[in-house]
Amino acid sequence: MHCSSPKMVCETKIVADEHDAIPGTKKDSIIVSSSQMWTSTPAPVTGALESKEPRGDAVFIREFERADHGEVRRIFCEGIMERIPNTAFRGLRHQNQTQFLYAMLTLMCYMVTNSLALTCCTPFLLMGARYYYSRKVILGYLDCALHTDMADIEAYYMKPAGSCFWVAMLEGRIVGIVAAQGREDDNTVELRRMSVDSRYRGKGIAKALGRRVLEFAVLNNYSAVVLGTTAVKLAAHKLYESLGFRHAGESQDHTLPGTPRSTLQSLFFQIRYHRYRLQLHEE
Repeated sequence: MHCSSPKMVCETKIVADEHDAIPGTKKDSIIVSSSQMWTSTPAPVTGALESKEPRGDAVFIREFERADHGEVRRIFCEGIMERIPNTAFRGLRHQNQTQFLYAMLTLMCYMVTNSLALTCCTPFLLMGARYYYSRKVILGYLDCALHTDMADIEAYYMKPAGSCFWVAMLEGRIVGIVAAQGREDDNTVELRRMSVDSRYRGKGIAKALGRRVLEFAVLNNYSAVVLGTTAVKLAAHKLYESLGFRHAGESQDHTLPGTPRSTLQSLFFQIRYHRYRLQLHEE
């Protein structure tokens, strides 16, 4: 299967609490100082330098290793699959035109059939169609991602200069992932593929991963950090704002990579694509 490299579409599941310095494996002395740009409480530099080993209850972020691929793939797939019901049902609340269209279809069903029973079934049939097309589109997007950057993380993120991929460790397990992909054309870095294991949400992992990308951007002298998201839950957007991102626009009917459009798909699957930007310094 041939698929163009997909734009970042991420859905962060938690809004995390503030944390001190993020332990890591490289450039700790620099990272601790830069992380204070986004923490409300200054991080103790000496403590971070004295111990490279994370405490059992502390989130430890390190660079991706080849042996991590199985767990990284699992967390990524789990996060993507959760979008199926979110997009099909939760996302409908923000689509006023679609709600009106479904109401008109239900009314037309009664006018044509004069059957109250069939009319009452119409909303359930419409929701079933939304779930079917949400599953079809998102599985197509997932397959595309698994055949591009998520198929060879080292080639896409670890080898190119100005890009990187990290995993979050907690209690000896990989519990979260995030990537940064540099753009030479406008000197920005894109935050991509952020996802947290569903069993470990609410522990500050997403915010710690986000900070690591911001630190990486500062260390590599990028002018801004950008991201795009189709997240439906408000928590994801509040997380980006808490990290300093500002909403930079949205498109109402976004097409996911690897998912060809059709008339029925347009009727039963709509998704908003939000763009965020954090300006670090002017060019």
